[in-house]
Amino acid sequence: MAARVLVQCVRSLARPSFNLCPAKLTVRTTAVCSSVPHRSLCIPGDSRKTRWLELSRISLLSVSCRRYGDLPPLTFETIRDRVLYVLKLYDKINPEKLQTSSHFMKDLGLDSLDQVEIIMAMEDEFGFEIPDAEAEKLMTPEEIVQYIADKKDIYE
Repeated sequence: MAARVLVQCVRSLARPSFNLCPAKLTVRTTAVCSSVPHRSLCIPGDSRKTRWLELSRISLLSVSCRRYGDLPPLTFETIRDRVLYVLKLYDKINPEKLQTSSHFMKDLGLDSLDQVEIIMAMEDEFGFEIPDAEAEKLMTPEEIVQYIADKKDIYE
């Protein structure tokens, strides 16, 4: 799959200035490694000669190719927005009553099982496990936001 995407990207860049024939392009996928910046990509332009493109030229591929990487960096505001979004999607919470300082049991009328389900939803959203001893203490969205920010080393 990755090789096919790379071939499509290289073909889209095949212009007369590169002297490449798009019909005869082949890519050696073993020659491309994103973690080693000094490797080159071999693209045979025709049957008689081989052209080598440096990675500085290959960086043009990033414009037309999709990059699969990590999520954008978290900020305190994005954590708060994501926590509130997950809570608004929870069917037992009235979104109009939800605030960052709302207590799950006192203000929103949830029980302990609902609180456990909320914590599980937060674990799914942020991709790490919250220990049970810590989860019992998280009773407001504000506390969840602060806990996640502390775990991810994000400060206001």
